[in-house]
Amino acid sequence: MLALERLGLELEIGSVYPPLTSLRHEHVSCLRAPIHYAPPQEILRISEKNAKIAGRWPRDLVEQHERKYGPGVKAEQRARNALYFADFFARNQVDHVHVHFANRAAHTALFLKEISGIPFSVTAHGQDFMKDLGSDDLLREICAAAEFVAAETDYSRELICQRCPDSAAKIHRVYNGIDLEHFPTPAQGTTNPVPRIISVGRLVPFKGFEYLVDACAELARRGFDFVCDIVGDGPLRDRLGAKIDMLNLSSRINLLGSLSQRAVLEKIQAADIFALASVIDAQGASDVFPTVILEAMSSARPVVSTRLAGIPELVVDGETGVLVSPGDTAALTCALEQLLRDPELRLRFGRAGRARIEQHFRIEDTVAPLLKLFERTSTNSAKSSQRHASHTEAATGIAYLIDRWPDSDLPLLERELEEMKRRNVPIAPFVCELNSSARLDRAMKQMASSLEFLPDATVIEAEWRADPALAQSLEEERAQQRNRVPSAIFLRQARFALALQRLLREKNVSHVHATSSRALVCALMLKKLLNVTVSATIEPRPELPRDWIENALSQCVAARLCNRKLLHQRSGSFLVDKTTFRSAPRKALGLITRKTGIDLTTGARFWQEWAKLLLRWSCDRKSKIENPK
Repeated sequence: MLALERLGLELEIGSVYPPLTSLRHEHVSCLRAPIHYAPPQEILRISEKNAKIAGRWPRDLVEQHERKYGPGVKAEQRARNALYFADFFARNQVDHVHVHFANRAAHTALFLKEISGIPFSVTAHGQDFMKDLGSDDLLREICAAAEFVAAETDYSRELICQRCPDSAAKIHRVYNGIDLEHFPTPAQGTTNPVPRIISVGRLVPFKGFEYLVDACAELARRGFDFVCDIVGDGPLRDRLGAKIDMLNLSSRINLLGSLSQRAVLEKIQAADIFALASVIDAQGASDVFPTVILEAMSSARPVVSTRLAGIPELVVDGETGVLVSPGDTAALTCALEQLLRDPELRLRFGRAGRARIEQHFRIEDTVAPLLKLFERTSTNSAKSSQRHASHTEAATGIAYLIDRWPDSDLPLLERELEEMKRRNVPIAPFVCELNSSARLDRAMKQMASSLEFLPDATVIEAEWRADPALAQSLEEERAQQRNRVPSAIFLRQARFALALQRLLREKNVSHVHATSSRALVCALMLKKLLNVTVSATIEPRPELPRDWIENALSQCVAARLCNRKLLHQRSGSFLVDKTTFRSAPRKALGLITRKTGIDLTTGARFWQEWAKLLLRWSCDRKSKIENPK
């Protein structure tokens, strides 16, 4: 994706599911395009009901896939996710969708095409279609519907062609490449007094770590001095640890667990030998074209691996490393022994490996055939790019920050958003956290599809960890304030702010309205990060201290306040919140209005006044940006 962006393509990145951990590849922060996640399934189910009423639900395809492939393919869930991204991509004028992995993601793209007509293509790897997808019939259906299929090796292309002969003409080998800017020309070799072997991968059977441990045990019996680092985590960790202890190898083999991408590369570059003893597991899964071998060769490290799948297309036996038969512990031991004995051979293989990457696997070269395939299937790419630019320029100017939704303290929020919509106020309402325990009434269900939900806590934590300097800056600023936000509220809102900044920037948001005192904490951080103006609604019984609220209001251009005392000596843009009678409890009025449809608020006059203020701040801010002094 980074290579495509460098070539000038505008990307819209959609992720059907959040990541499993908050650890993230450091290069993700280099993407210009933000990543959009599907909202929670509770919200998607509401969209499903609306789609069925509107006749947009792909009922026939869902029923057909449930009947043909069984409940395990989760056809309804694929369709729900596809429905969301069909609308999202249509709004952003996407004319082609590319999916990595021929598994549930490609299955979702099949439904997306059925719903929206947007064509798709797939990059297939190996385990995805050999095991994860679970059906060659479904694979044939996906390949038939795709514009093209990019297989990452000749080996995987041949396998797909065998399974999908009718689609063979549109199945192409497109190698995964590597960005050598992240791998400067390495030194001639390491100078470790005790040679270091490194292996990297998930601790699962097909990575062959048990064979590597057995080979290390044999090397130790033969009197070799070495250290072996295994980077990665997975279900075999306890079993491997027990085996290492049983073989008295704890002083030689280190299970390092999961590490960041940068730390992994540092470990590879500090090692003398890279080893990956890949095999085929009992379910038929295996490595196909391990990226970590690309990284080891780019680091000029000799490779010991197996003659399996696409590995021989990358590692040339006797030239850039040594290949052995999968599961052959004796041969694996001899290959490692050969390199441990001969430092010059290690250097020669390492240099040859680096040269092979430079000649055949640079990302600039490997992405070129993919780009040609895109251009062939999207003849309107230039027009699409122009339309996308104009869409971005006209993007929403006002963001409503909703700390959690539904919120019993904000009984009229849905009514407020509807009133702003009626008055054509360009609002993007962002929900920071879905309150899954709350029951959604009819008005909430009607509103749900227009709300934008931040991704789950794992993604938000990843954003926080990805920018430690900015996180530290926000914390230091809080430490210097006399009236501080309670730490728990601050840390929660700071994480929301970092997750929101790119989304608001993408929408050209110029004004942020906080719908509660908690959301105001986040809004003021965004004021600093994005240089936006801020307003707020302060609820009748705010969680935050009054001293903090009074100081925060001094940084706002306007506010709606239930407490008249907070209006003292403030401008006319600071209003008494007239959305309910002062003599009646706010929650009760909101509930009665919602259930009966009878308007017990002060009605159109106040909403019109508020809408004018929002539009004025948005226009004033936009004018200052476009016409700076």
